[in-house]
Amino acid sequence: MDQQDSGTHAPPRIDTGKPHPARMYDWFLGGKDNYPVDEALGRQLVGFAPGIPVMARMNRAFMHRATRWTAGQGVRQFLDIGTGIPTEPNLHQVAQGIAADARVVYCDNDPIVLVHAEALLRGTPEGVVDYVQADARDTAAIVERARETLDFERPVALSLIALLHFIGDEDGAYELVERLKDALTPGSYLVMSHLTPDFHPEEASKKVTDLYRAGGLTMDMRSRDRFARFFEGLEIVAPGIVAAEEWHPELGEPVPGQEGVHSGAYVAVARKV
Repeated sequence: MDQQDSGTHAPPRIDTGKPHPARMYDWFLGGKDNYPVDEALGRQLVGFAPGIPVMARMNRAFMHRATRWTAGQGVRQFLDIGTGIPTEPNLHQVAQGIAADARVVYCDNDPIVLVHAEALLRGTPEGVVDYVQADARDTAAIVERARETLDFERPVALSLIALLHFIGDEDGAYELVERLKDALTPGSYLVMSHLTPDFHPEEASKKVTDLYRAGGLTMDMRSRDRFARFFEGLEIVAPGIVAAEEWHPELGEPVPGQEGVHSGAYVAVARKV
């Protein structure tokens, strides 16, 4: 939480009867902050596609590299929506490793993330780390709360990592990104990763989608063209829209077990001009 915020929160109500993407991602990464329902669906997915845990790590490694890159461009403010359960190094640790005074706001809608945000998200004395409990589609509430920590008149790096494939077109995926882009000042960056069917056989992608939907979760693995729509009006930086493992690999270390595994995700970083 914000190191200057000593407020208390009522105990969150955690729904353990339905899988949640944040807890499943934690399970894929080898974490312990998940429930049997999350592990059950995770095991089904890994049983069909054994590379998924490595793919999750490749996605997270992209987040690390993109955070280093945007901090290297002089950005000192970060808004991470769909943050998931903290897994070190977290985004604020990467950003504040480049600039100790970086200010970071995390956002997620799973109450279990709030529990761990309070306990684990501690930044440098010079910087600030805060957390917003909200659904990604409630962009007005997110921006309003984030303004308590971030100055939206200055550049912000907005991270939407492995989030939008859980929000369908009919639920306003493109509209929510547009609203967030509108809140950013020129010089800000949009950082995104997104699962795609483009690198795998159609039947394999359909099977993964069907497994998620059987678990009560939306899964929309968008094509390259559909992914590119999120960046309309922005200037995509080099190397453009690429697979997660192809985005500035020199800024990080290879993920163990990565050789021979495709991330299955498109990524890009784009600047608002």
